[in-house]
Amino acid sequence: MNECPRKVRELHNHHFDSTIWNDFQFRDDDIIIASYGKSGTTWLQQIVAQLIWNGKEDLDIAEMSPWLDLRVPPKDIKLPIVEAQTHRRFIKTHLPVDALVFSPKAKYLYIARDGRDVVWSLYNHHAKANEAWYEALNNTPSRVGPPIERPPESILEYFRDWLEQDGYPLWSMWENVKSWWDIRHLPNVMLIHYAELKRDMATQIQQIAEFLDITIDESKWSIIFEHCSFNYMKQHASKMVPLEGVFWEGGAQTFIYKGTNGRWKDILTEEDIAKYEETSLRNLGQECAHWLATGEVIRP
Repeated sequence: MNECPRKVRELHNHHFDSTIWNDFQFRDDDIIIASYGKSGTTWLQQIVAQLIWNGKEDLDIAEMSPWLDLRVPPKDIKLPIVEAQTHRRFIKTHLPVDALVFSPKAKYLYIARDGRDVVWSLYNHHAKANEAWYEALNNTPSRVGPPIERPPESILEYFRDWLEQDGYPLWSMWENVKSWWDIRHLPNVMLIHYAELKRDMATQIQQIAEFLDITIDESKWSIIFEHCSFNYMKQHASKMVPLEGVFWEGGAQTFIYKGTNGRWKDILTEEDIAKYEETSLRNLGQECAHWLATGEVIRP
């Protein structure tokens, strides 16, 4: 028997207000898109939207698929908007499972990416954020804990702080990934890896459609694949990013940045890499750590 996960804690910080899930009214066909962050979340949101709307052009992903546990705007504004949606909802979260209200009927898609690639994307996200972004997170009511500061000039320093301080200046990637890995056996949970999505996007999207019980007109597959390509998303970035990217220098094009892996390989030292791999193994265990690094599942 598969036991449904239970919420056991709340998470509050400059980004999170997990209490919104306590008041969220699930529908049986809801889709929850989860990740640690900068792991391909927007890509997955675009894929799901394309499947729901059979390849429709210019879908406003940022409006359709809100990040529910982001504390701005506050839940008294956000919840009525989400509850008024009439389409099949697909909602984003960056929470670990134990801080999330879990529905046995909703479908959960969790996407992960090697943490070193995540950090390189995070750094761009923070370094290019403008004053309005910091103002919204740090100087609006209900923030709990310290503010988020501007990153150092060195990406190497940023990586080492993130690794040594368990996700600083955000939150722990290890507990996030491990919490979703541990429920991968549930029939309404599907784990996706960024590297596998890049390697064979078409097969991955078809598997996602099957998991979500979405039947696609065969003539629409080619346009769906085109609309889920990085080039298409970069060209239509203003539809993918909240408020069309007003919080970043360079706008939405900055938010959807490079989409490439391995940029850390020429910058991290052998000692940095060894420390990362040891930390991953200690926190995740061998099977999960291998999956996070490669997208491959170890077969018995």
